[in-house]
Amino acid sequence: MFGKLLTKLGIKNKKSRETAYGYVFILPWLLGILCFTLGPMVFSFITSFADYNMLKIDFVGVENYVHMFTKDQLFWKAFGNTLFYALINIPLVTVGGVVVAVILNKSIFGLRTFRTIYYLPSIMVGVGTYFLWMLLLDPANGLVNSALAVIGIKGPAWLTDPNWTKPAIIVMHLWGLGGQMLLYLARLQSIPQDYYEAAGLDGANGFQKFIKITVPLLSPIIFYNLIIGIIGAFQIFQEGYIFSGDGSGNPAGSLLFYNLHLWNQAFKNFKTGYANAMCWFLFAIIMIITVINQRVSKKWVYYEEGENDD
Repeated sequence: MFGKLLTKLGIKNKKSRETAYGYVFILPWLLGILCFTLGPMVFSFITSFADYNMLKIDFVGVENYVHMFTKDQLFWKAFGNTLFYALINIPLVTVGGVVVAVILNKSIFGLRTFRTIYYLPSIMVGVGTYFLWMLLLDPANGLVNSALAVIGIKGPAWLTDPNWTKPAIIVMHLWGLGGQMLLYLARLQSIPQDYYEAAGLDGANGFQKFIKITVPLLSPIIFYNLIIGIIGAFQIFQEGYIFSGDGSGNPAGSLLFYNLHLWNQAFKNFKTGYANAMCWFLFAIIMIITVINQRVSKKWVYYEEGENDD
């Protein structure tokens, strides 16, 4: 039937007909992208210039953006919390993933068991994980402070002291770096041992081998995890919402992350137009950082066999 339609349209060339069939097969995906991704994005951008509360739209120009930068004090608080979290969490998770992968790439007793233990936390996602950590970090009866007390250290009030709330979340994310570790481990096992043997014959020690061989060959995976980590860090939401109890970001606004403040504006205050403006500012920040990383990566990311990152 479709073939007859193509014939009526004058499409008789075999390559053109195959192309047409290809578009037919991906048509559901194209419609999905148009209706559920591009369409909402366009609508979000338009309403970011409006006083929109899901019932009415009154265009106000750039007033939402002016209010964001000059009048909303919680905006800078939320952005600062998110930036602090990203700057601390991303390097620690990246370095931690590489170190654990290198250790688990050695021939040690019970290796498979250790790999499984390190990977399991990464598949424990969702609200249940956060409630588990709320129990672990309980200042009075939590396992973490009890373990610290054994060695004579008084544990902090992790989730009630504003100075310790973000470190608590960072510790939690370090516990779940098994996903990154697995990617590094897969790459490590593909590195030819000849490289290390040749370096050893030239007098290189273990640290020099790590810096000159391991890190350059891991750099594409490090770069990938870095980009994904940045995007994820700037989108942190559930931790602040659940740990603060009511989505307020307390204590003292220390858990008020950018996406939590955005959510409050959209679904508590019903300032959806303002929330959309915040969305597009966050999109611009992530895009700029990603482009900069893409440019800078040419100086430190090594691709084998003449590959490049274009």
